[in-house]
Amino acid sequence: IPVAAMTCMNVLAVEYRQGPEHRFPAASEDVAAVYRAALARMPAAHIGIFGCSAGGVLTGESLAWFAKEKLPMPGAAGLFCAGGDARYGGDSRYVMAAINDALLPHADGTLPIMEDLYYGDVDFRDPLVSPVFSEALLAQFPPTLFITGTRAAELSNASYMHSRLVDLERVSDLHVWEGLGHAFHLDAKLPESQQAYRVMTRFFAKHLGTAVPASHHSPAEAAGTR
Repeated sequence: IPVAAMTCMNVLAVEYRQGPEHRFPAASEDVAAVYRAALARMPAAHIGIFGCSAGGVLTGESLAWFAKEKLPMPGAAGLFCAGGDARYGGDSRYVMAAINDALLPHADGTLPIMEDLYYGDVDFRDPLVSPVFSEALLAQFPPTLFITGTRAAELSNASYMHSRLVDLERVSDLHVWEGLGHAFHLDAKLPESQQAYRVMTRFFAKHLGTAVPASHHSPAEAAGTR
């Protein structure tokens, strides 16, 4: 909703199949079905894809699925509060688990609840699950935006994915907000959330070839919140 409000673009929410009723790659297949329908209406260069948290992970997996299905890549992507490793691997995951008293992953980086809910016994290094592990796949990625915070478990994951894309000379933007945690921008009243929405707006407008509205209201303002 914030991206739609600030860009004046049409934004679709995909009602994809989830665990534990469904298993990987059900969600990727559903996103691809919606993407094919969008491609029938407009060129890929004018389509963006983004998601937050599990939706951010799914965004990366969907791009991998598009490549597998030989679909043209969209004009831009947003992996918000996520990276390219479905395990949310990296140092920050352990640090934040200790600070927040959250569930620590096993020594091998696995988190049983993830396998139980959706992934089953898949190989988490499979690029269709974790695209960060395939240079050939990352080399096909569209311009990608990462949004995270210094107290977010996904910080290392997003940082590593960003560095891999940059090393492959892909367009990648990483924005990190000080002192904020996972999915902070879902609280539209935060000043930092307003900053994040503006970053998203400019990024998608730039890479999808649309103009940023000359006058627009933030989601909080549109709702009458000051």
